[in-house]
Amino acid sequence: MSYDLSQVDAIAKQVLEQCNCKVILFQGEIGAGKTTLVKALVGRLGSVDEVSSPTFSIVNEYLLEDGAVFHFDLYRINSEDELLDLGFEDYINTNNWIFIEWPEKAFNLLPESWESILIKHINQDERALIMSHNLLKTQI
Repeated sequence: MSYDLSQVDAIAKQVLEQCNCKVILFQGEIGAGKTTLVKALVGRLGSVDEVSSPTFSIVNEYLLEDGAVFHFDLYRINSEDELLDLGFEDYINTNNWIFIEWPEKAFNLLPESWESILIKHINQDERALIMSHNLLKTQI
């Protein structure tokens, strides 16, 4: 589906309605709108926390009434060992929402069940979104 950036909240609603699990992988080039969509998703889930890119912190936590969202940006990660040192598996093995940008950096650490969102940049204001359910890890 394609959408204008002004429609990102409506897209977030659709994404959450179609989710079969709480782990969502975000793919797309730099500037595609991954963090913009995460902001809308976190808001839709009921958090009032300010959402920002965790590029340097690697993970940000946003509180919800009934749990949390853990938002990972793995762009700066060089190895899965770095993720293990950060306790990545502890985050993944909770019942919280997990949003992961650049998931290919955590290939062997990903859970069996997840959603994948690919965002493609069409022009300055328009994006294309492809959502897939439970794809094989080899397709990341």
